[in-house]
Amino acid sequence: MSTSVVEVTNVSKHGFWLLLEGRERFIAFEGFPWFRAATIDDLLNVELASPGHLRWPALDIDLSVDSIDRPGDFPLISKATAASPSEDPIRPKRS
Repeated sequence: MSTSVVEVTNVSKHGFWLLLEGRERFIAFEGFPWFRAATIDDLLNVELASPGHLRWPALDIDLSVDSIDRPGDFPLISKATAASPSEDPIRPKRS
């Protein structure tokens, strides 16, 4: 039996699983892309900041459990992608 309130139980190239309140939940990198480049240590460092509110301090990410359980109720999905080193998102490259 685990002593953690919340824990990451598995990580794959598609996302990771959280065990919370006796239930496993999957967080897909496709829907939550800011986790994709995180280290395993940073993913494992998750805490239940308050009921229904998860926090990854090292990543500065806060996430509602409801957004995992009912993603249709939270239609704003991040479109964030990693820019290549030659791209400056503030000053677009001129042709």
